[in-house]
Amino acid sequence: METESPAAEPTNESEAEVSEPTEAREKMPPLESRFLYVDVASRRATQLRRGALPRLEALKADPETGERPTPANKLERIAMKEVDEGLIVYELPDPKPPNKDA
Repeated sequence: METESPAAEPTNESEAEVSEPTEAREKMPPLESRFLYVDVASRRATQLRRGALPRLEALKADPETGERPTPANKLERIAMKEVDEGLIVYELPDPKPPNKDA
């Protein structure tokens, strides 16, 4: 008779929130600044190169076998498509207040 260890279950609500699936996220609005677009896409491409899983529907694992399709495009192109579809969450820093001395 096997028993589950208590560590396998979340001990508080904050741990349960972290493990929610990514489908619950809202899509981000399109980026209007091409400089911000390049920055967000390049950071996402770096994540993909380091082993992050693509968020595109066409590259998700098969539910029956768990196998992932081989991407036909470079990781940079996949990152750009993810940003275009609003799948990448980003935050903008607060603008700096104007310098009163200048």
